[in-house]
Amino acid sequence: MSSGHAERTRSTNHYEFEKCLAFMEKKGKELFGDSFTIYPADYEIIFKLLVYAIGDPKNAVKHNINLNKGILLSGPIGCGKTCLMTLIRYFQPPATRFVVKSCRNISFEFIRDGYEVIHKYSQNSFHNREPKTYCFDDLGSENSLKYFGNDCNVMAEILLSRYDLFVTRKLITHLTTNLSASEIEVAYGNRVRSRMREIFNLLAFEKAATDKRK
Repeated sequence: MSSGHAERTRSTNHYEFEKCLAFMEKKGKELFGDSFTIYPADYEIIFKLLVYAIGDPKNAVKHNINLNKGILLSGPIGCGKTCLMTLIRYFQPPATRFVVKSCRNISFEFIRDGYEVIHKYSQNSFHNREPKTYCFDDLGSENSLKYFGNDCNVMAEILLSRYDLFVTRKLITHLTTNLSASEIEVAYGNRVRSRMREIFNLLAFEKAATDKRK
């Protein structure tokens, strides 16, 4: 399935789930290796992700998905969150395709570049361009870091800034995490957790979801 096909699919909102699964499995093997497999147990959550990515208003209402918010995909370690968020990008037009960025790598950027990193992911001030749509992958994998002796919860600050951009400019943000809601509040504070309710659709794997890395 070409990106052009994905664009036409988005514009008509007509798509065949089995063909989408076949494309995702083929693309997944290209990106992640021949062992990549789409599991039937994940079909329901994949369908909801496709409804969102393609922009299907009828099924979005049916499944309580707000197309004007981002996706918060949660689930246990190894269940395939990163792979699925990477793959559903290909059902969006290239011009609106979001960028997947590891929270752990952002923490390393902060060590190297300091507080400009927070602006980079909220205002993109490094290049004076419009802010991008990001999927911040594996929230919780980064640590609170010190920059010249000052503690900073980098992802908390970025998420608060992204919330402001959502309110003022309707900018979408996506997340993946294996943290529970209570763990997010402990790690990032009540303000962040409260704002996350406003800007994300929550899609969650079962707690007993298969670890695909085994």
